[in-house]
Amino acid sequence: MVLVLHRTYFPEGTQGILEWNGDLICYTIELPWLDNQKRISCVPEGEYILQKRFSKKFGWHLHLVNVPGRDYILIHPANDAKKELLGCIAPVTTHTGIGKGNYSRKAFSKVKDLVYPVLFDNQVVKILITTKS
Repeated sequence: MVLVLHRTYFPEGTQGILEWNGDLICYTIELPWLDNQKRISCVPEGEYILQKRFSKKFGWHLHLVNVPGRDYILIHPANDAKKELLGCIAPVTTHTGIGKGNYSRKAFSKVKDLVYPVLFDNQVVKILITTKS
């Protein structure tokens, strides 16, 4: 399974559209591109393996594996990239501004419901991050 995240970059943040097999799953928000600097930039475009991960803060969420120069890049709920993200990706139901969205928990549930059964079946799930054309 390969999810595709199509990004649009702005100085204030990064907007995305997350798809699977050409179908919209949800929208995404991220920090702006700042040369992959830790905790203040979105991650570089590329293809990454996703793994399920648990933490007290986020419960069950997703982890992007082997992001160059970065650790613990996650997909988890958040509605404001600048206030709630440190380089991670947040699914949202709609964009409400640059780097902002709403109903993130609802959007994340859609992602998790799609991806977790595949992961529990020990299949590989990847995310391809690219610029929106």
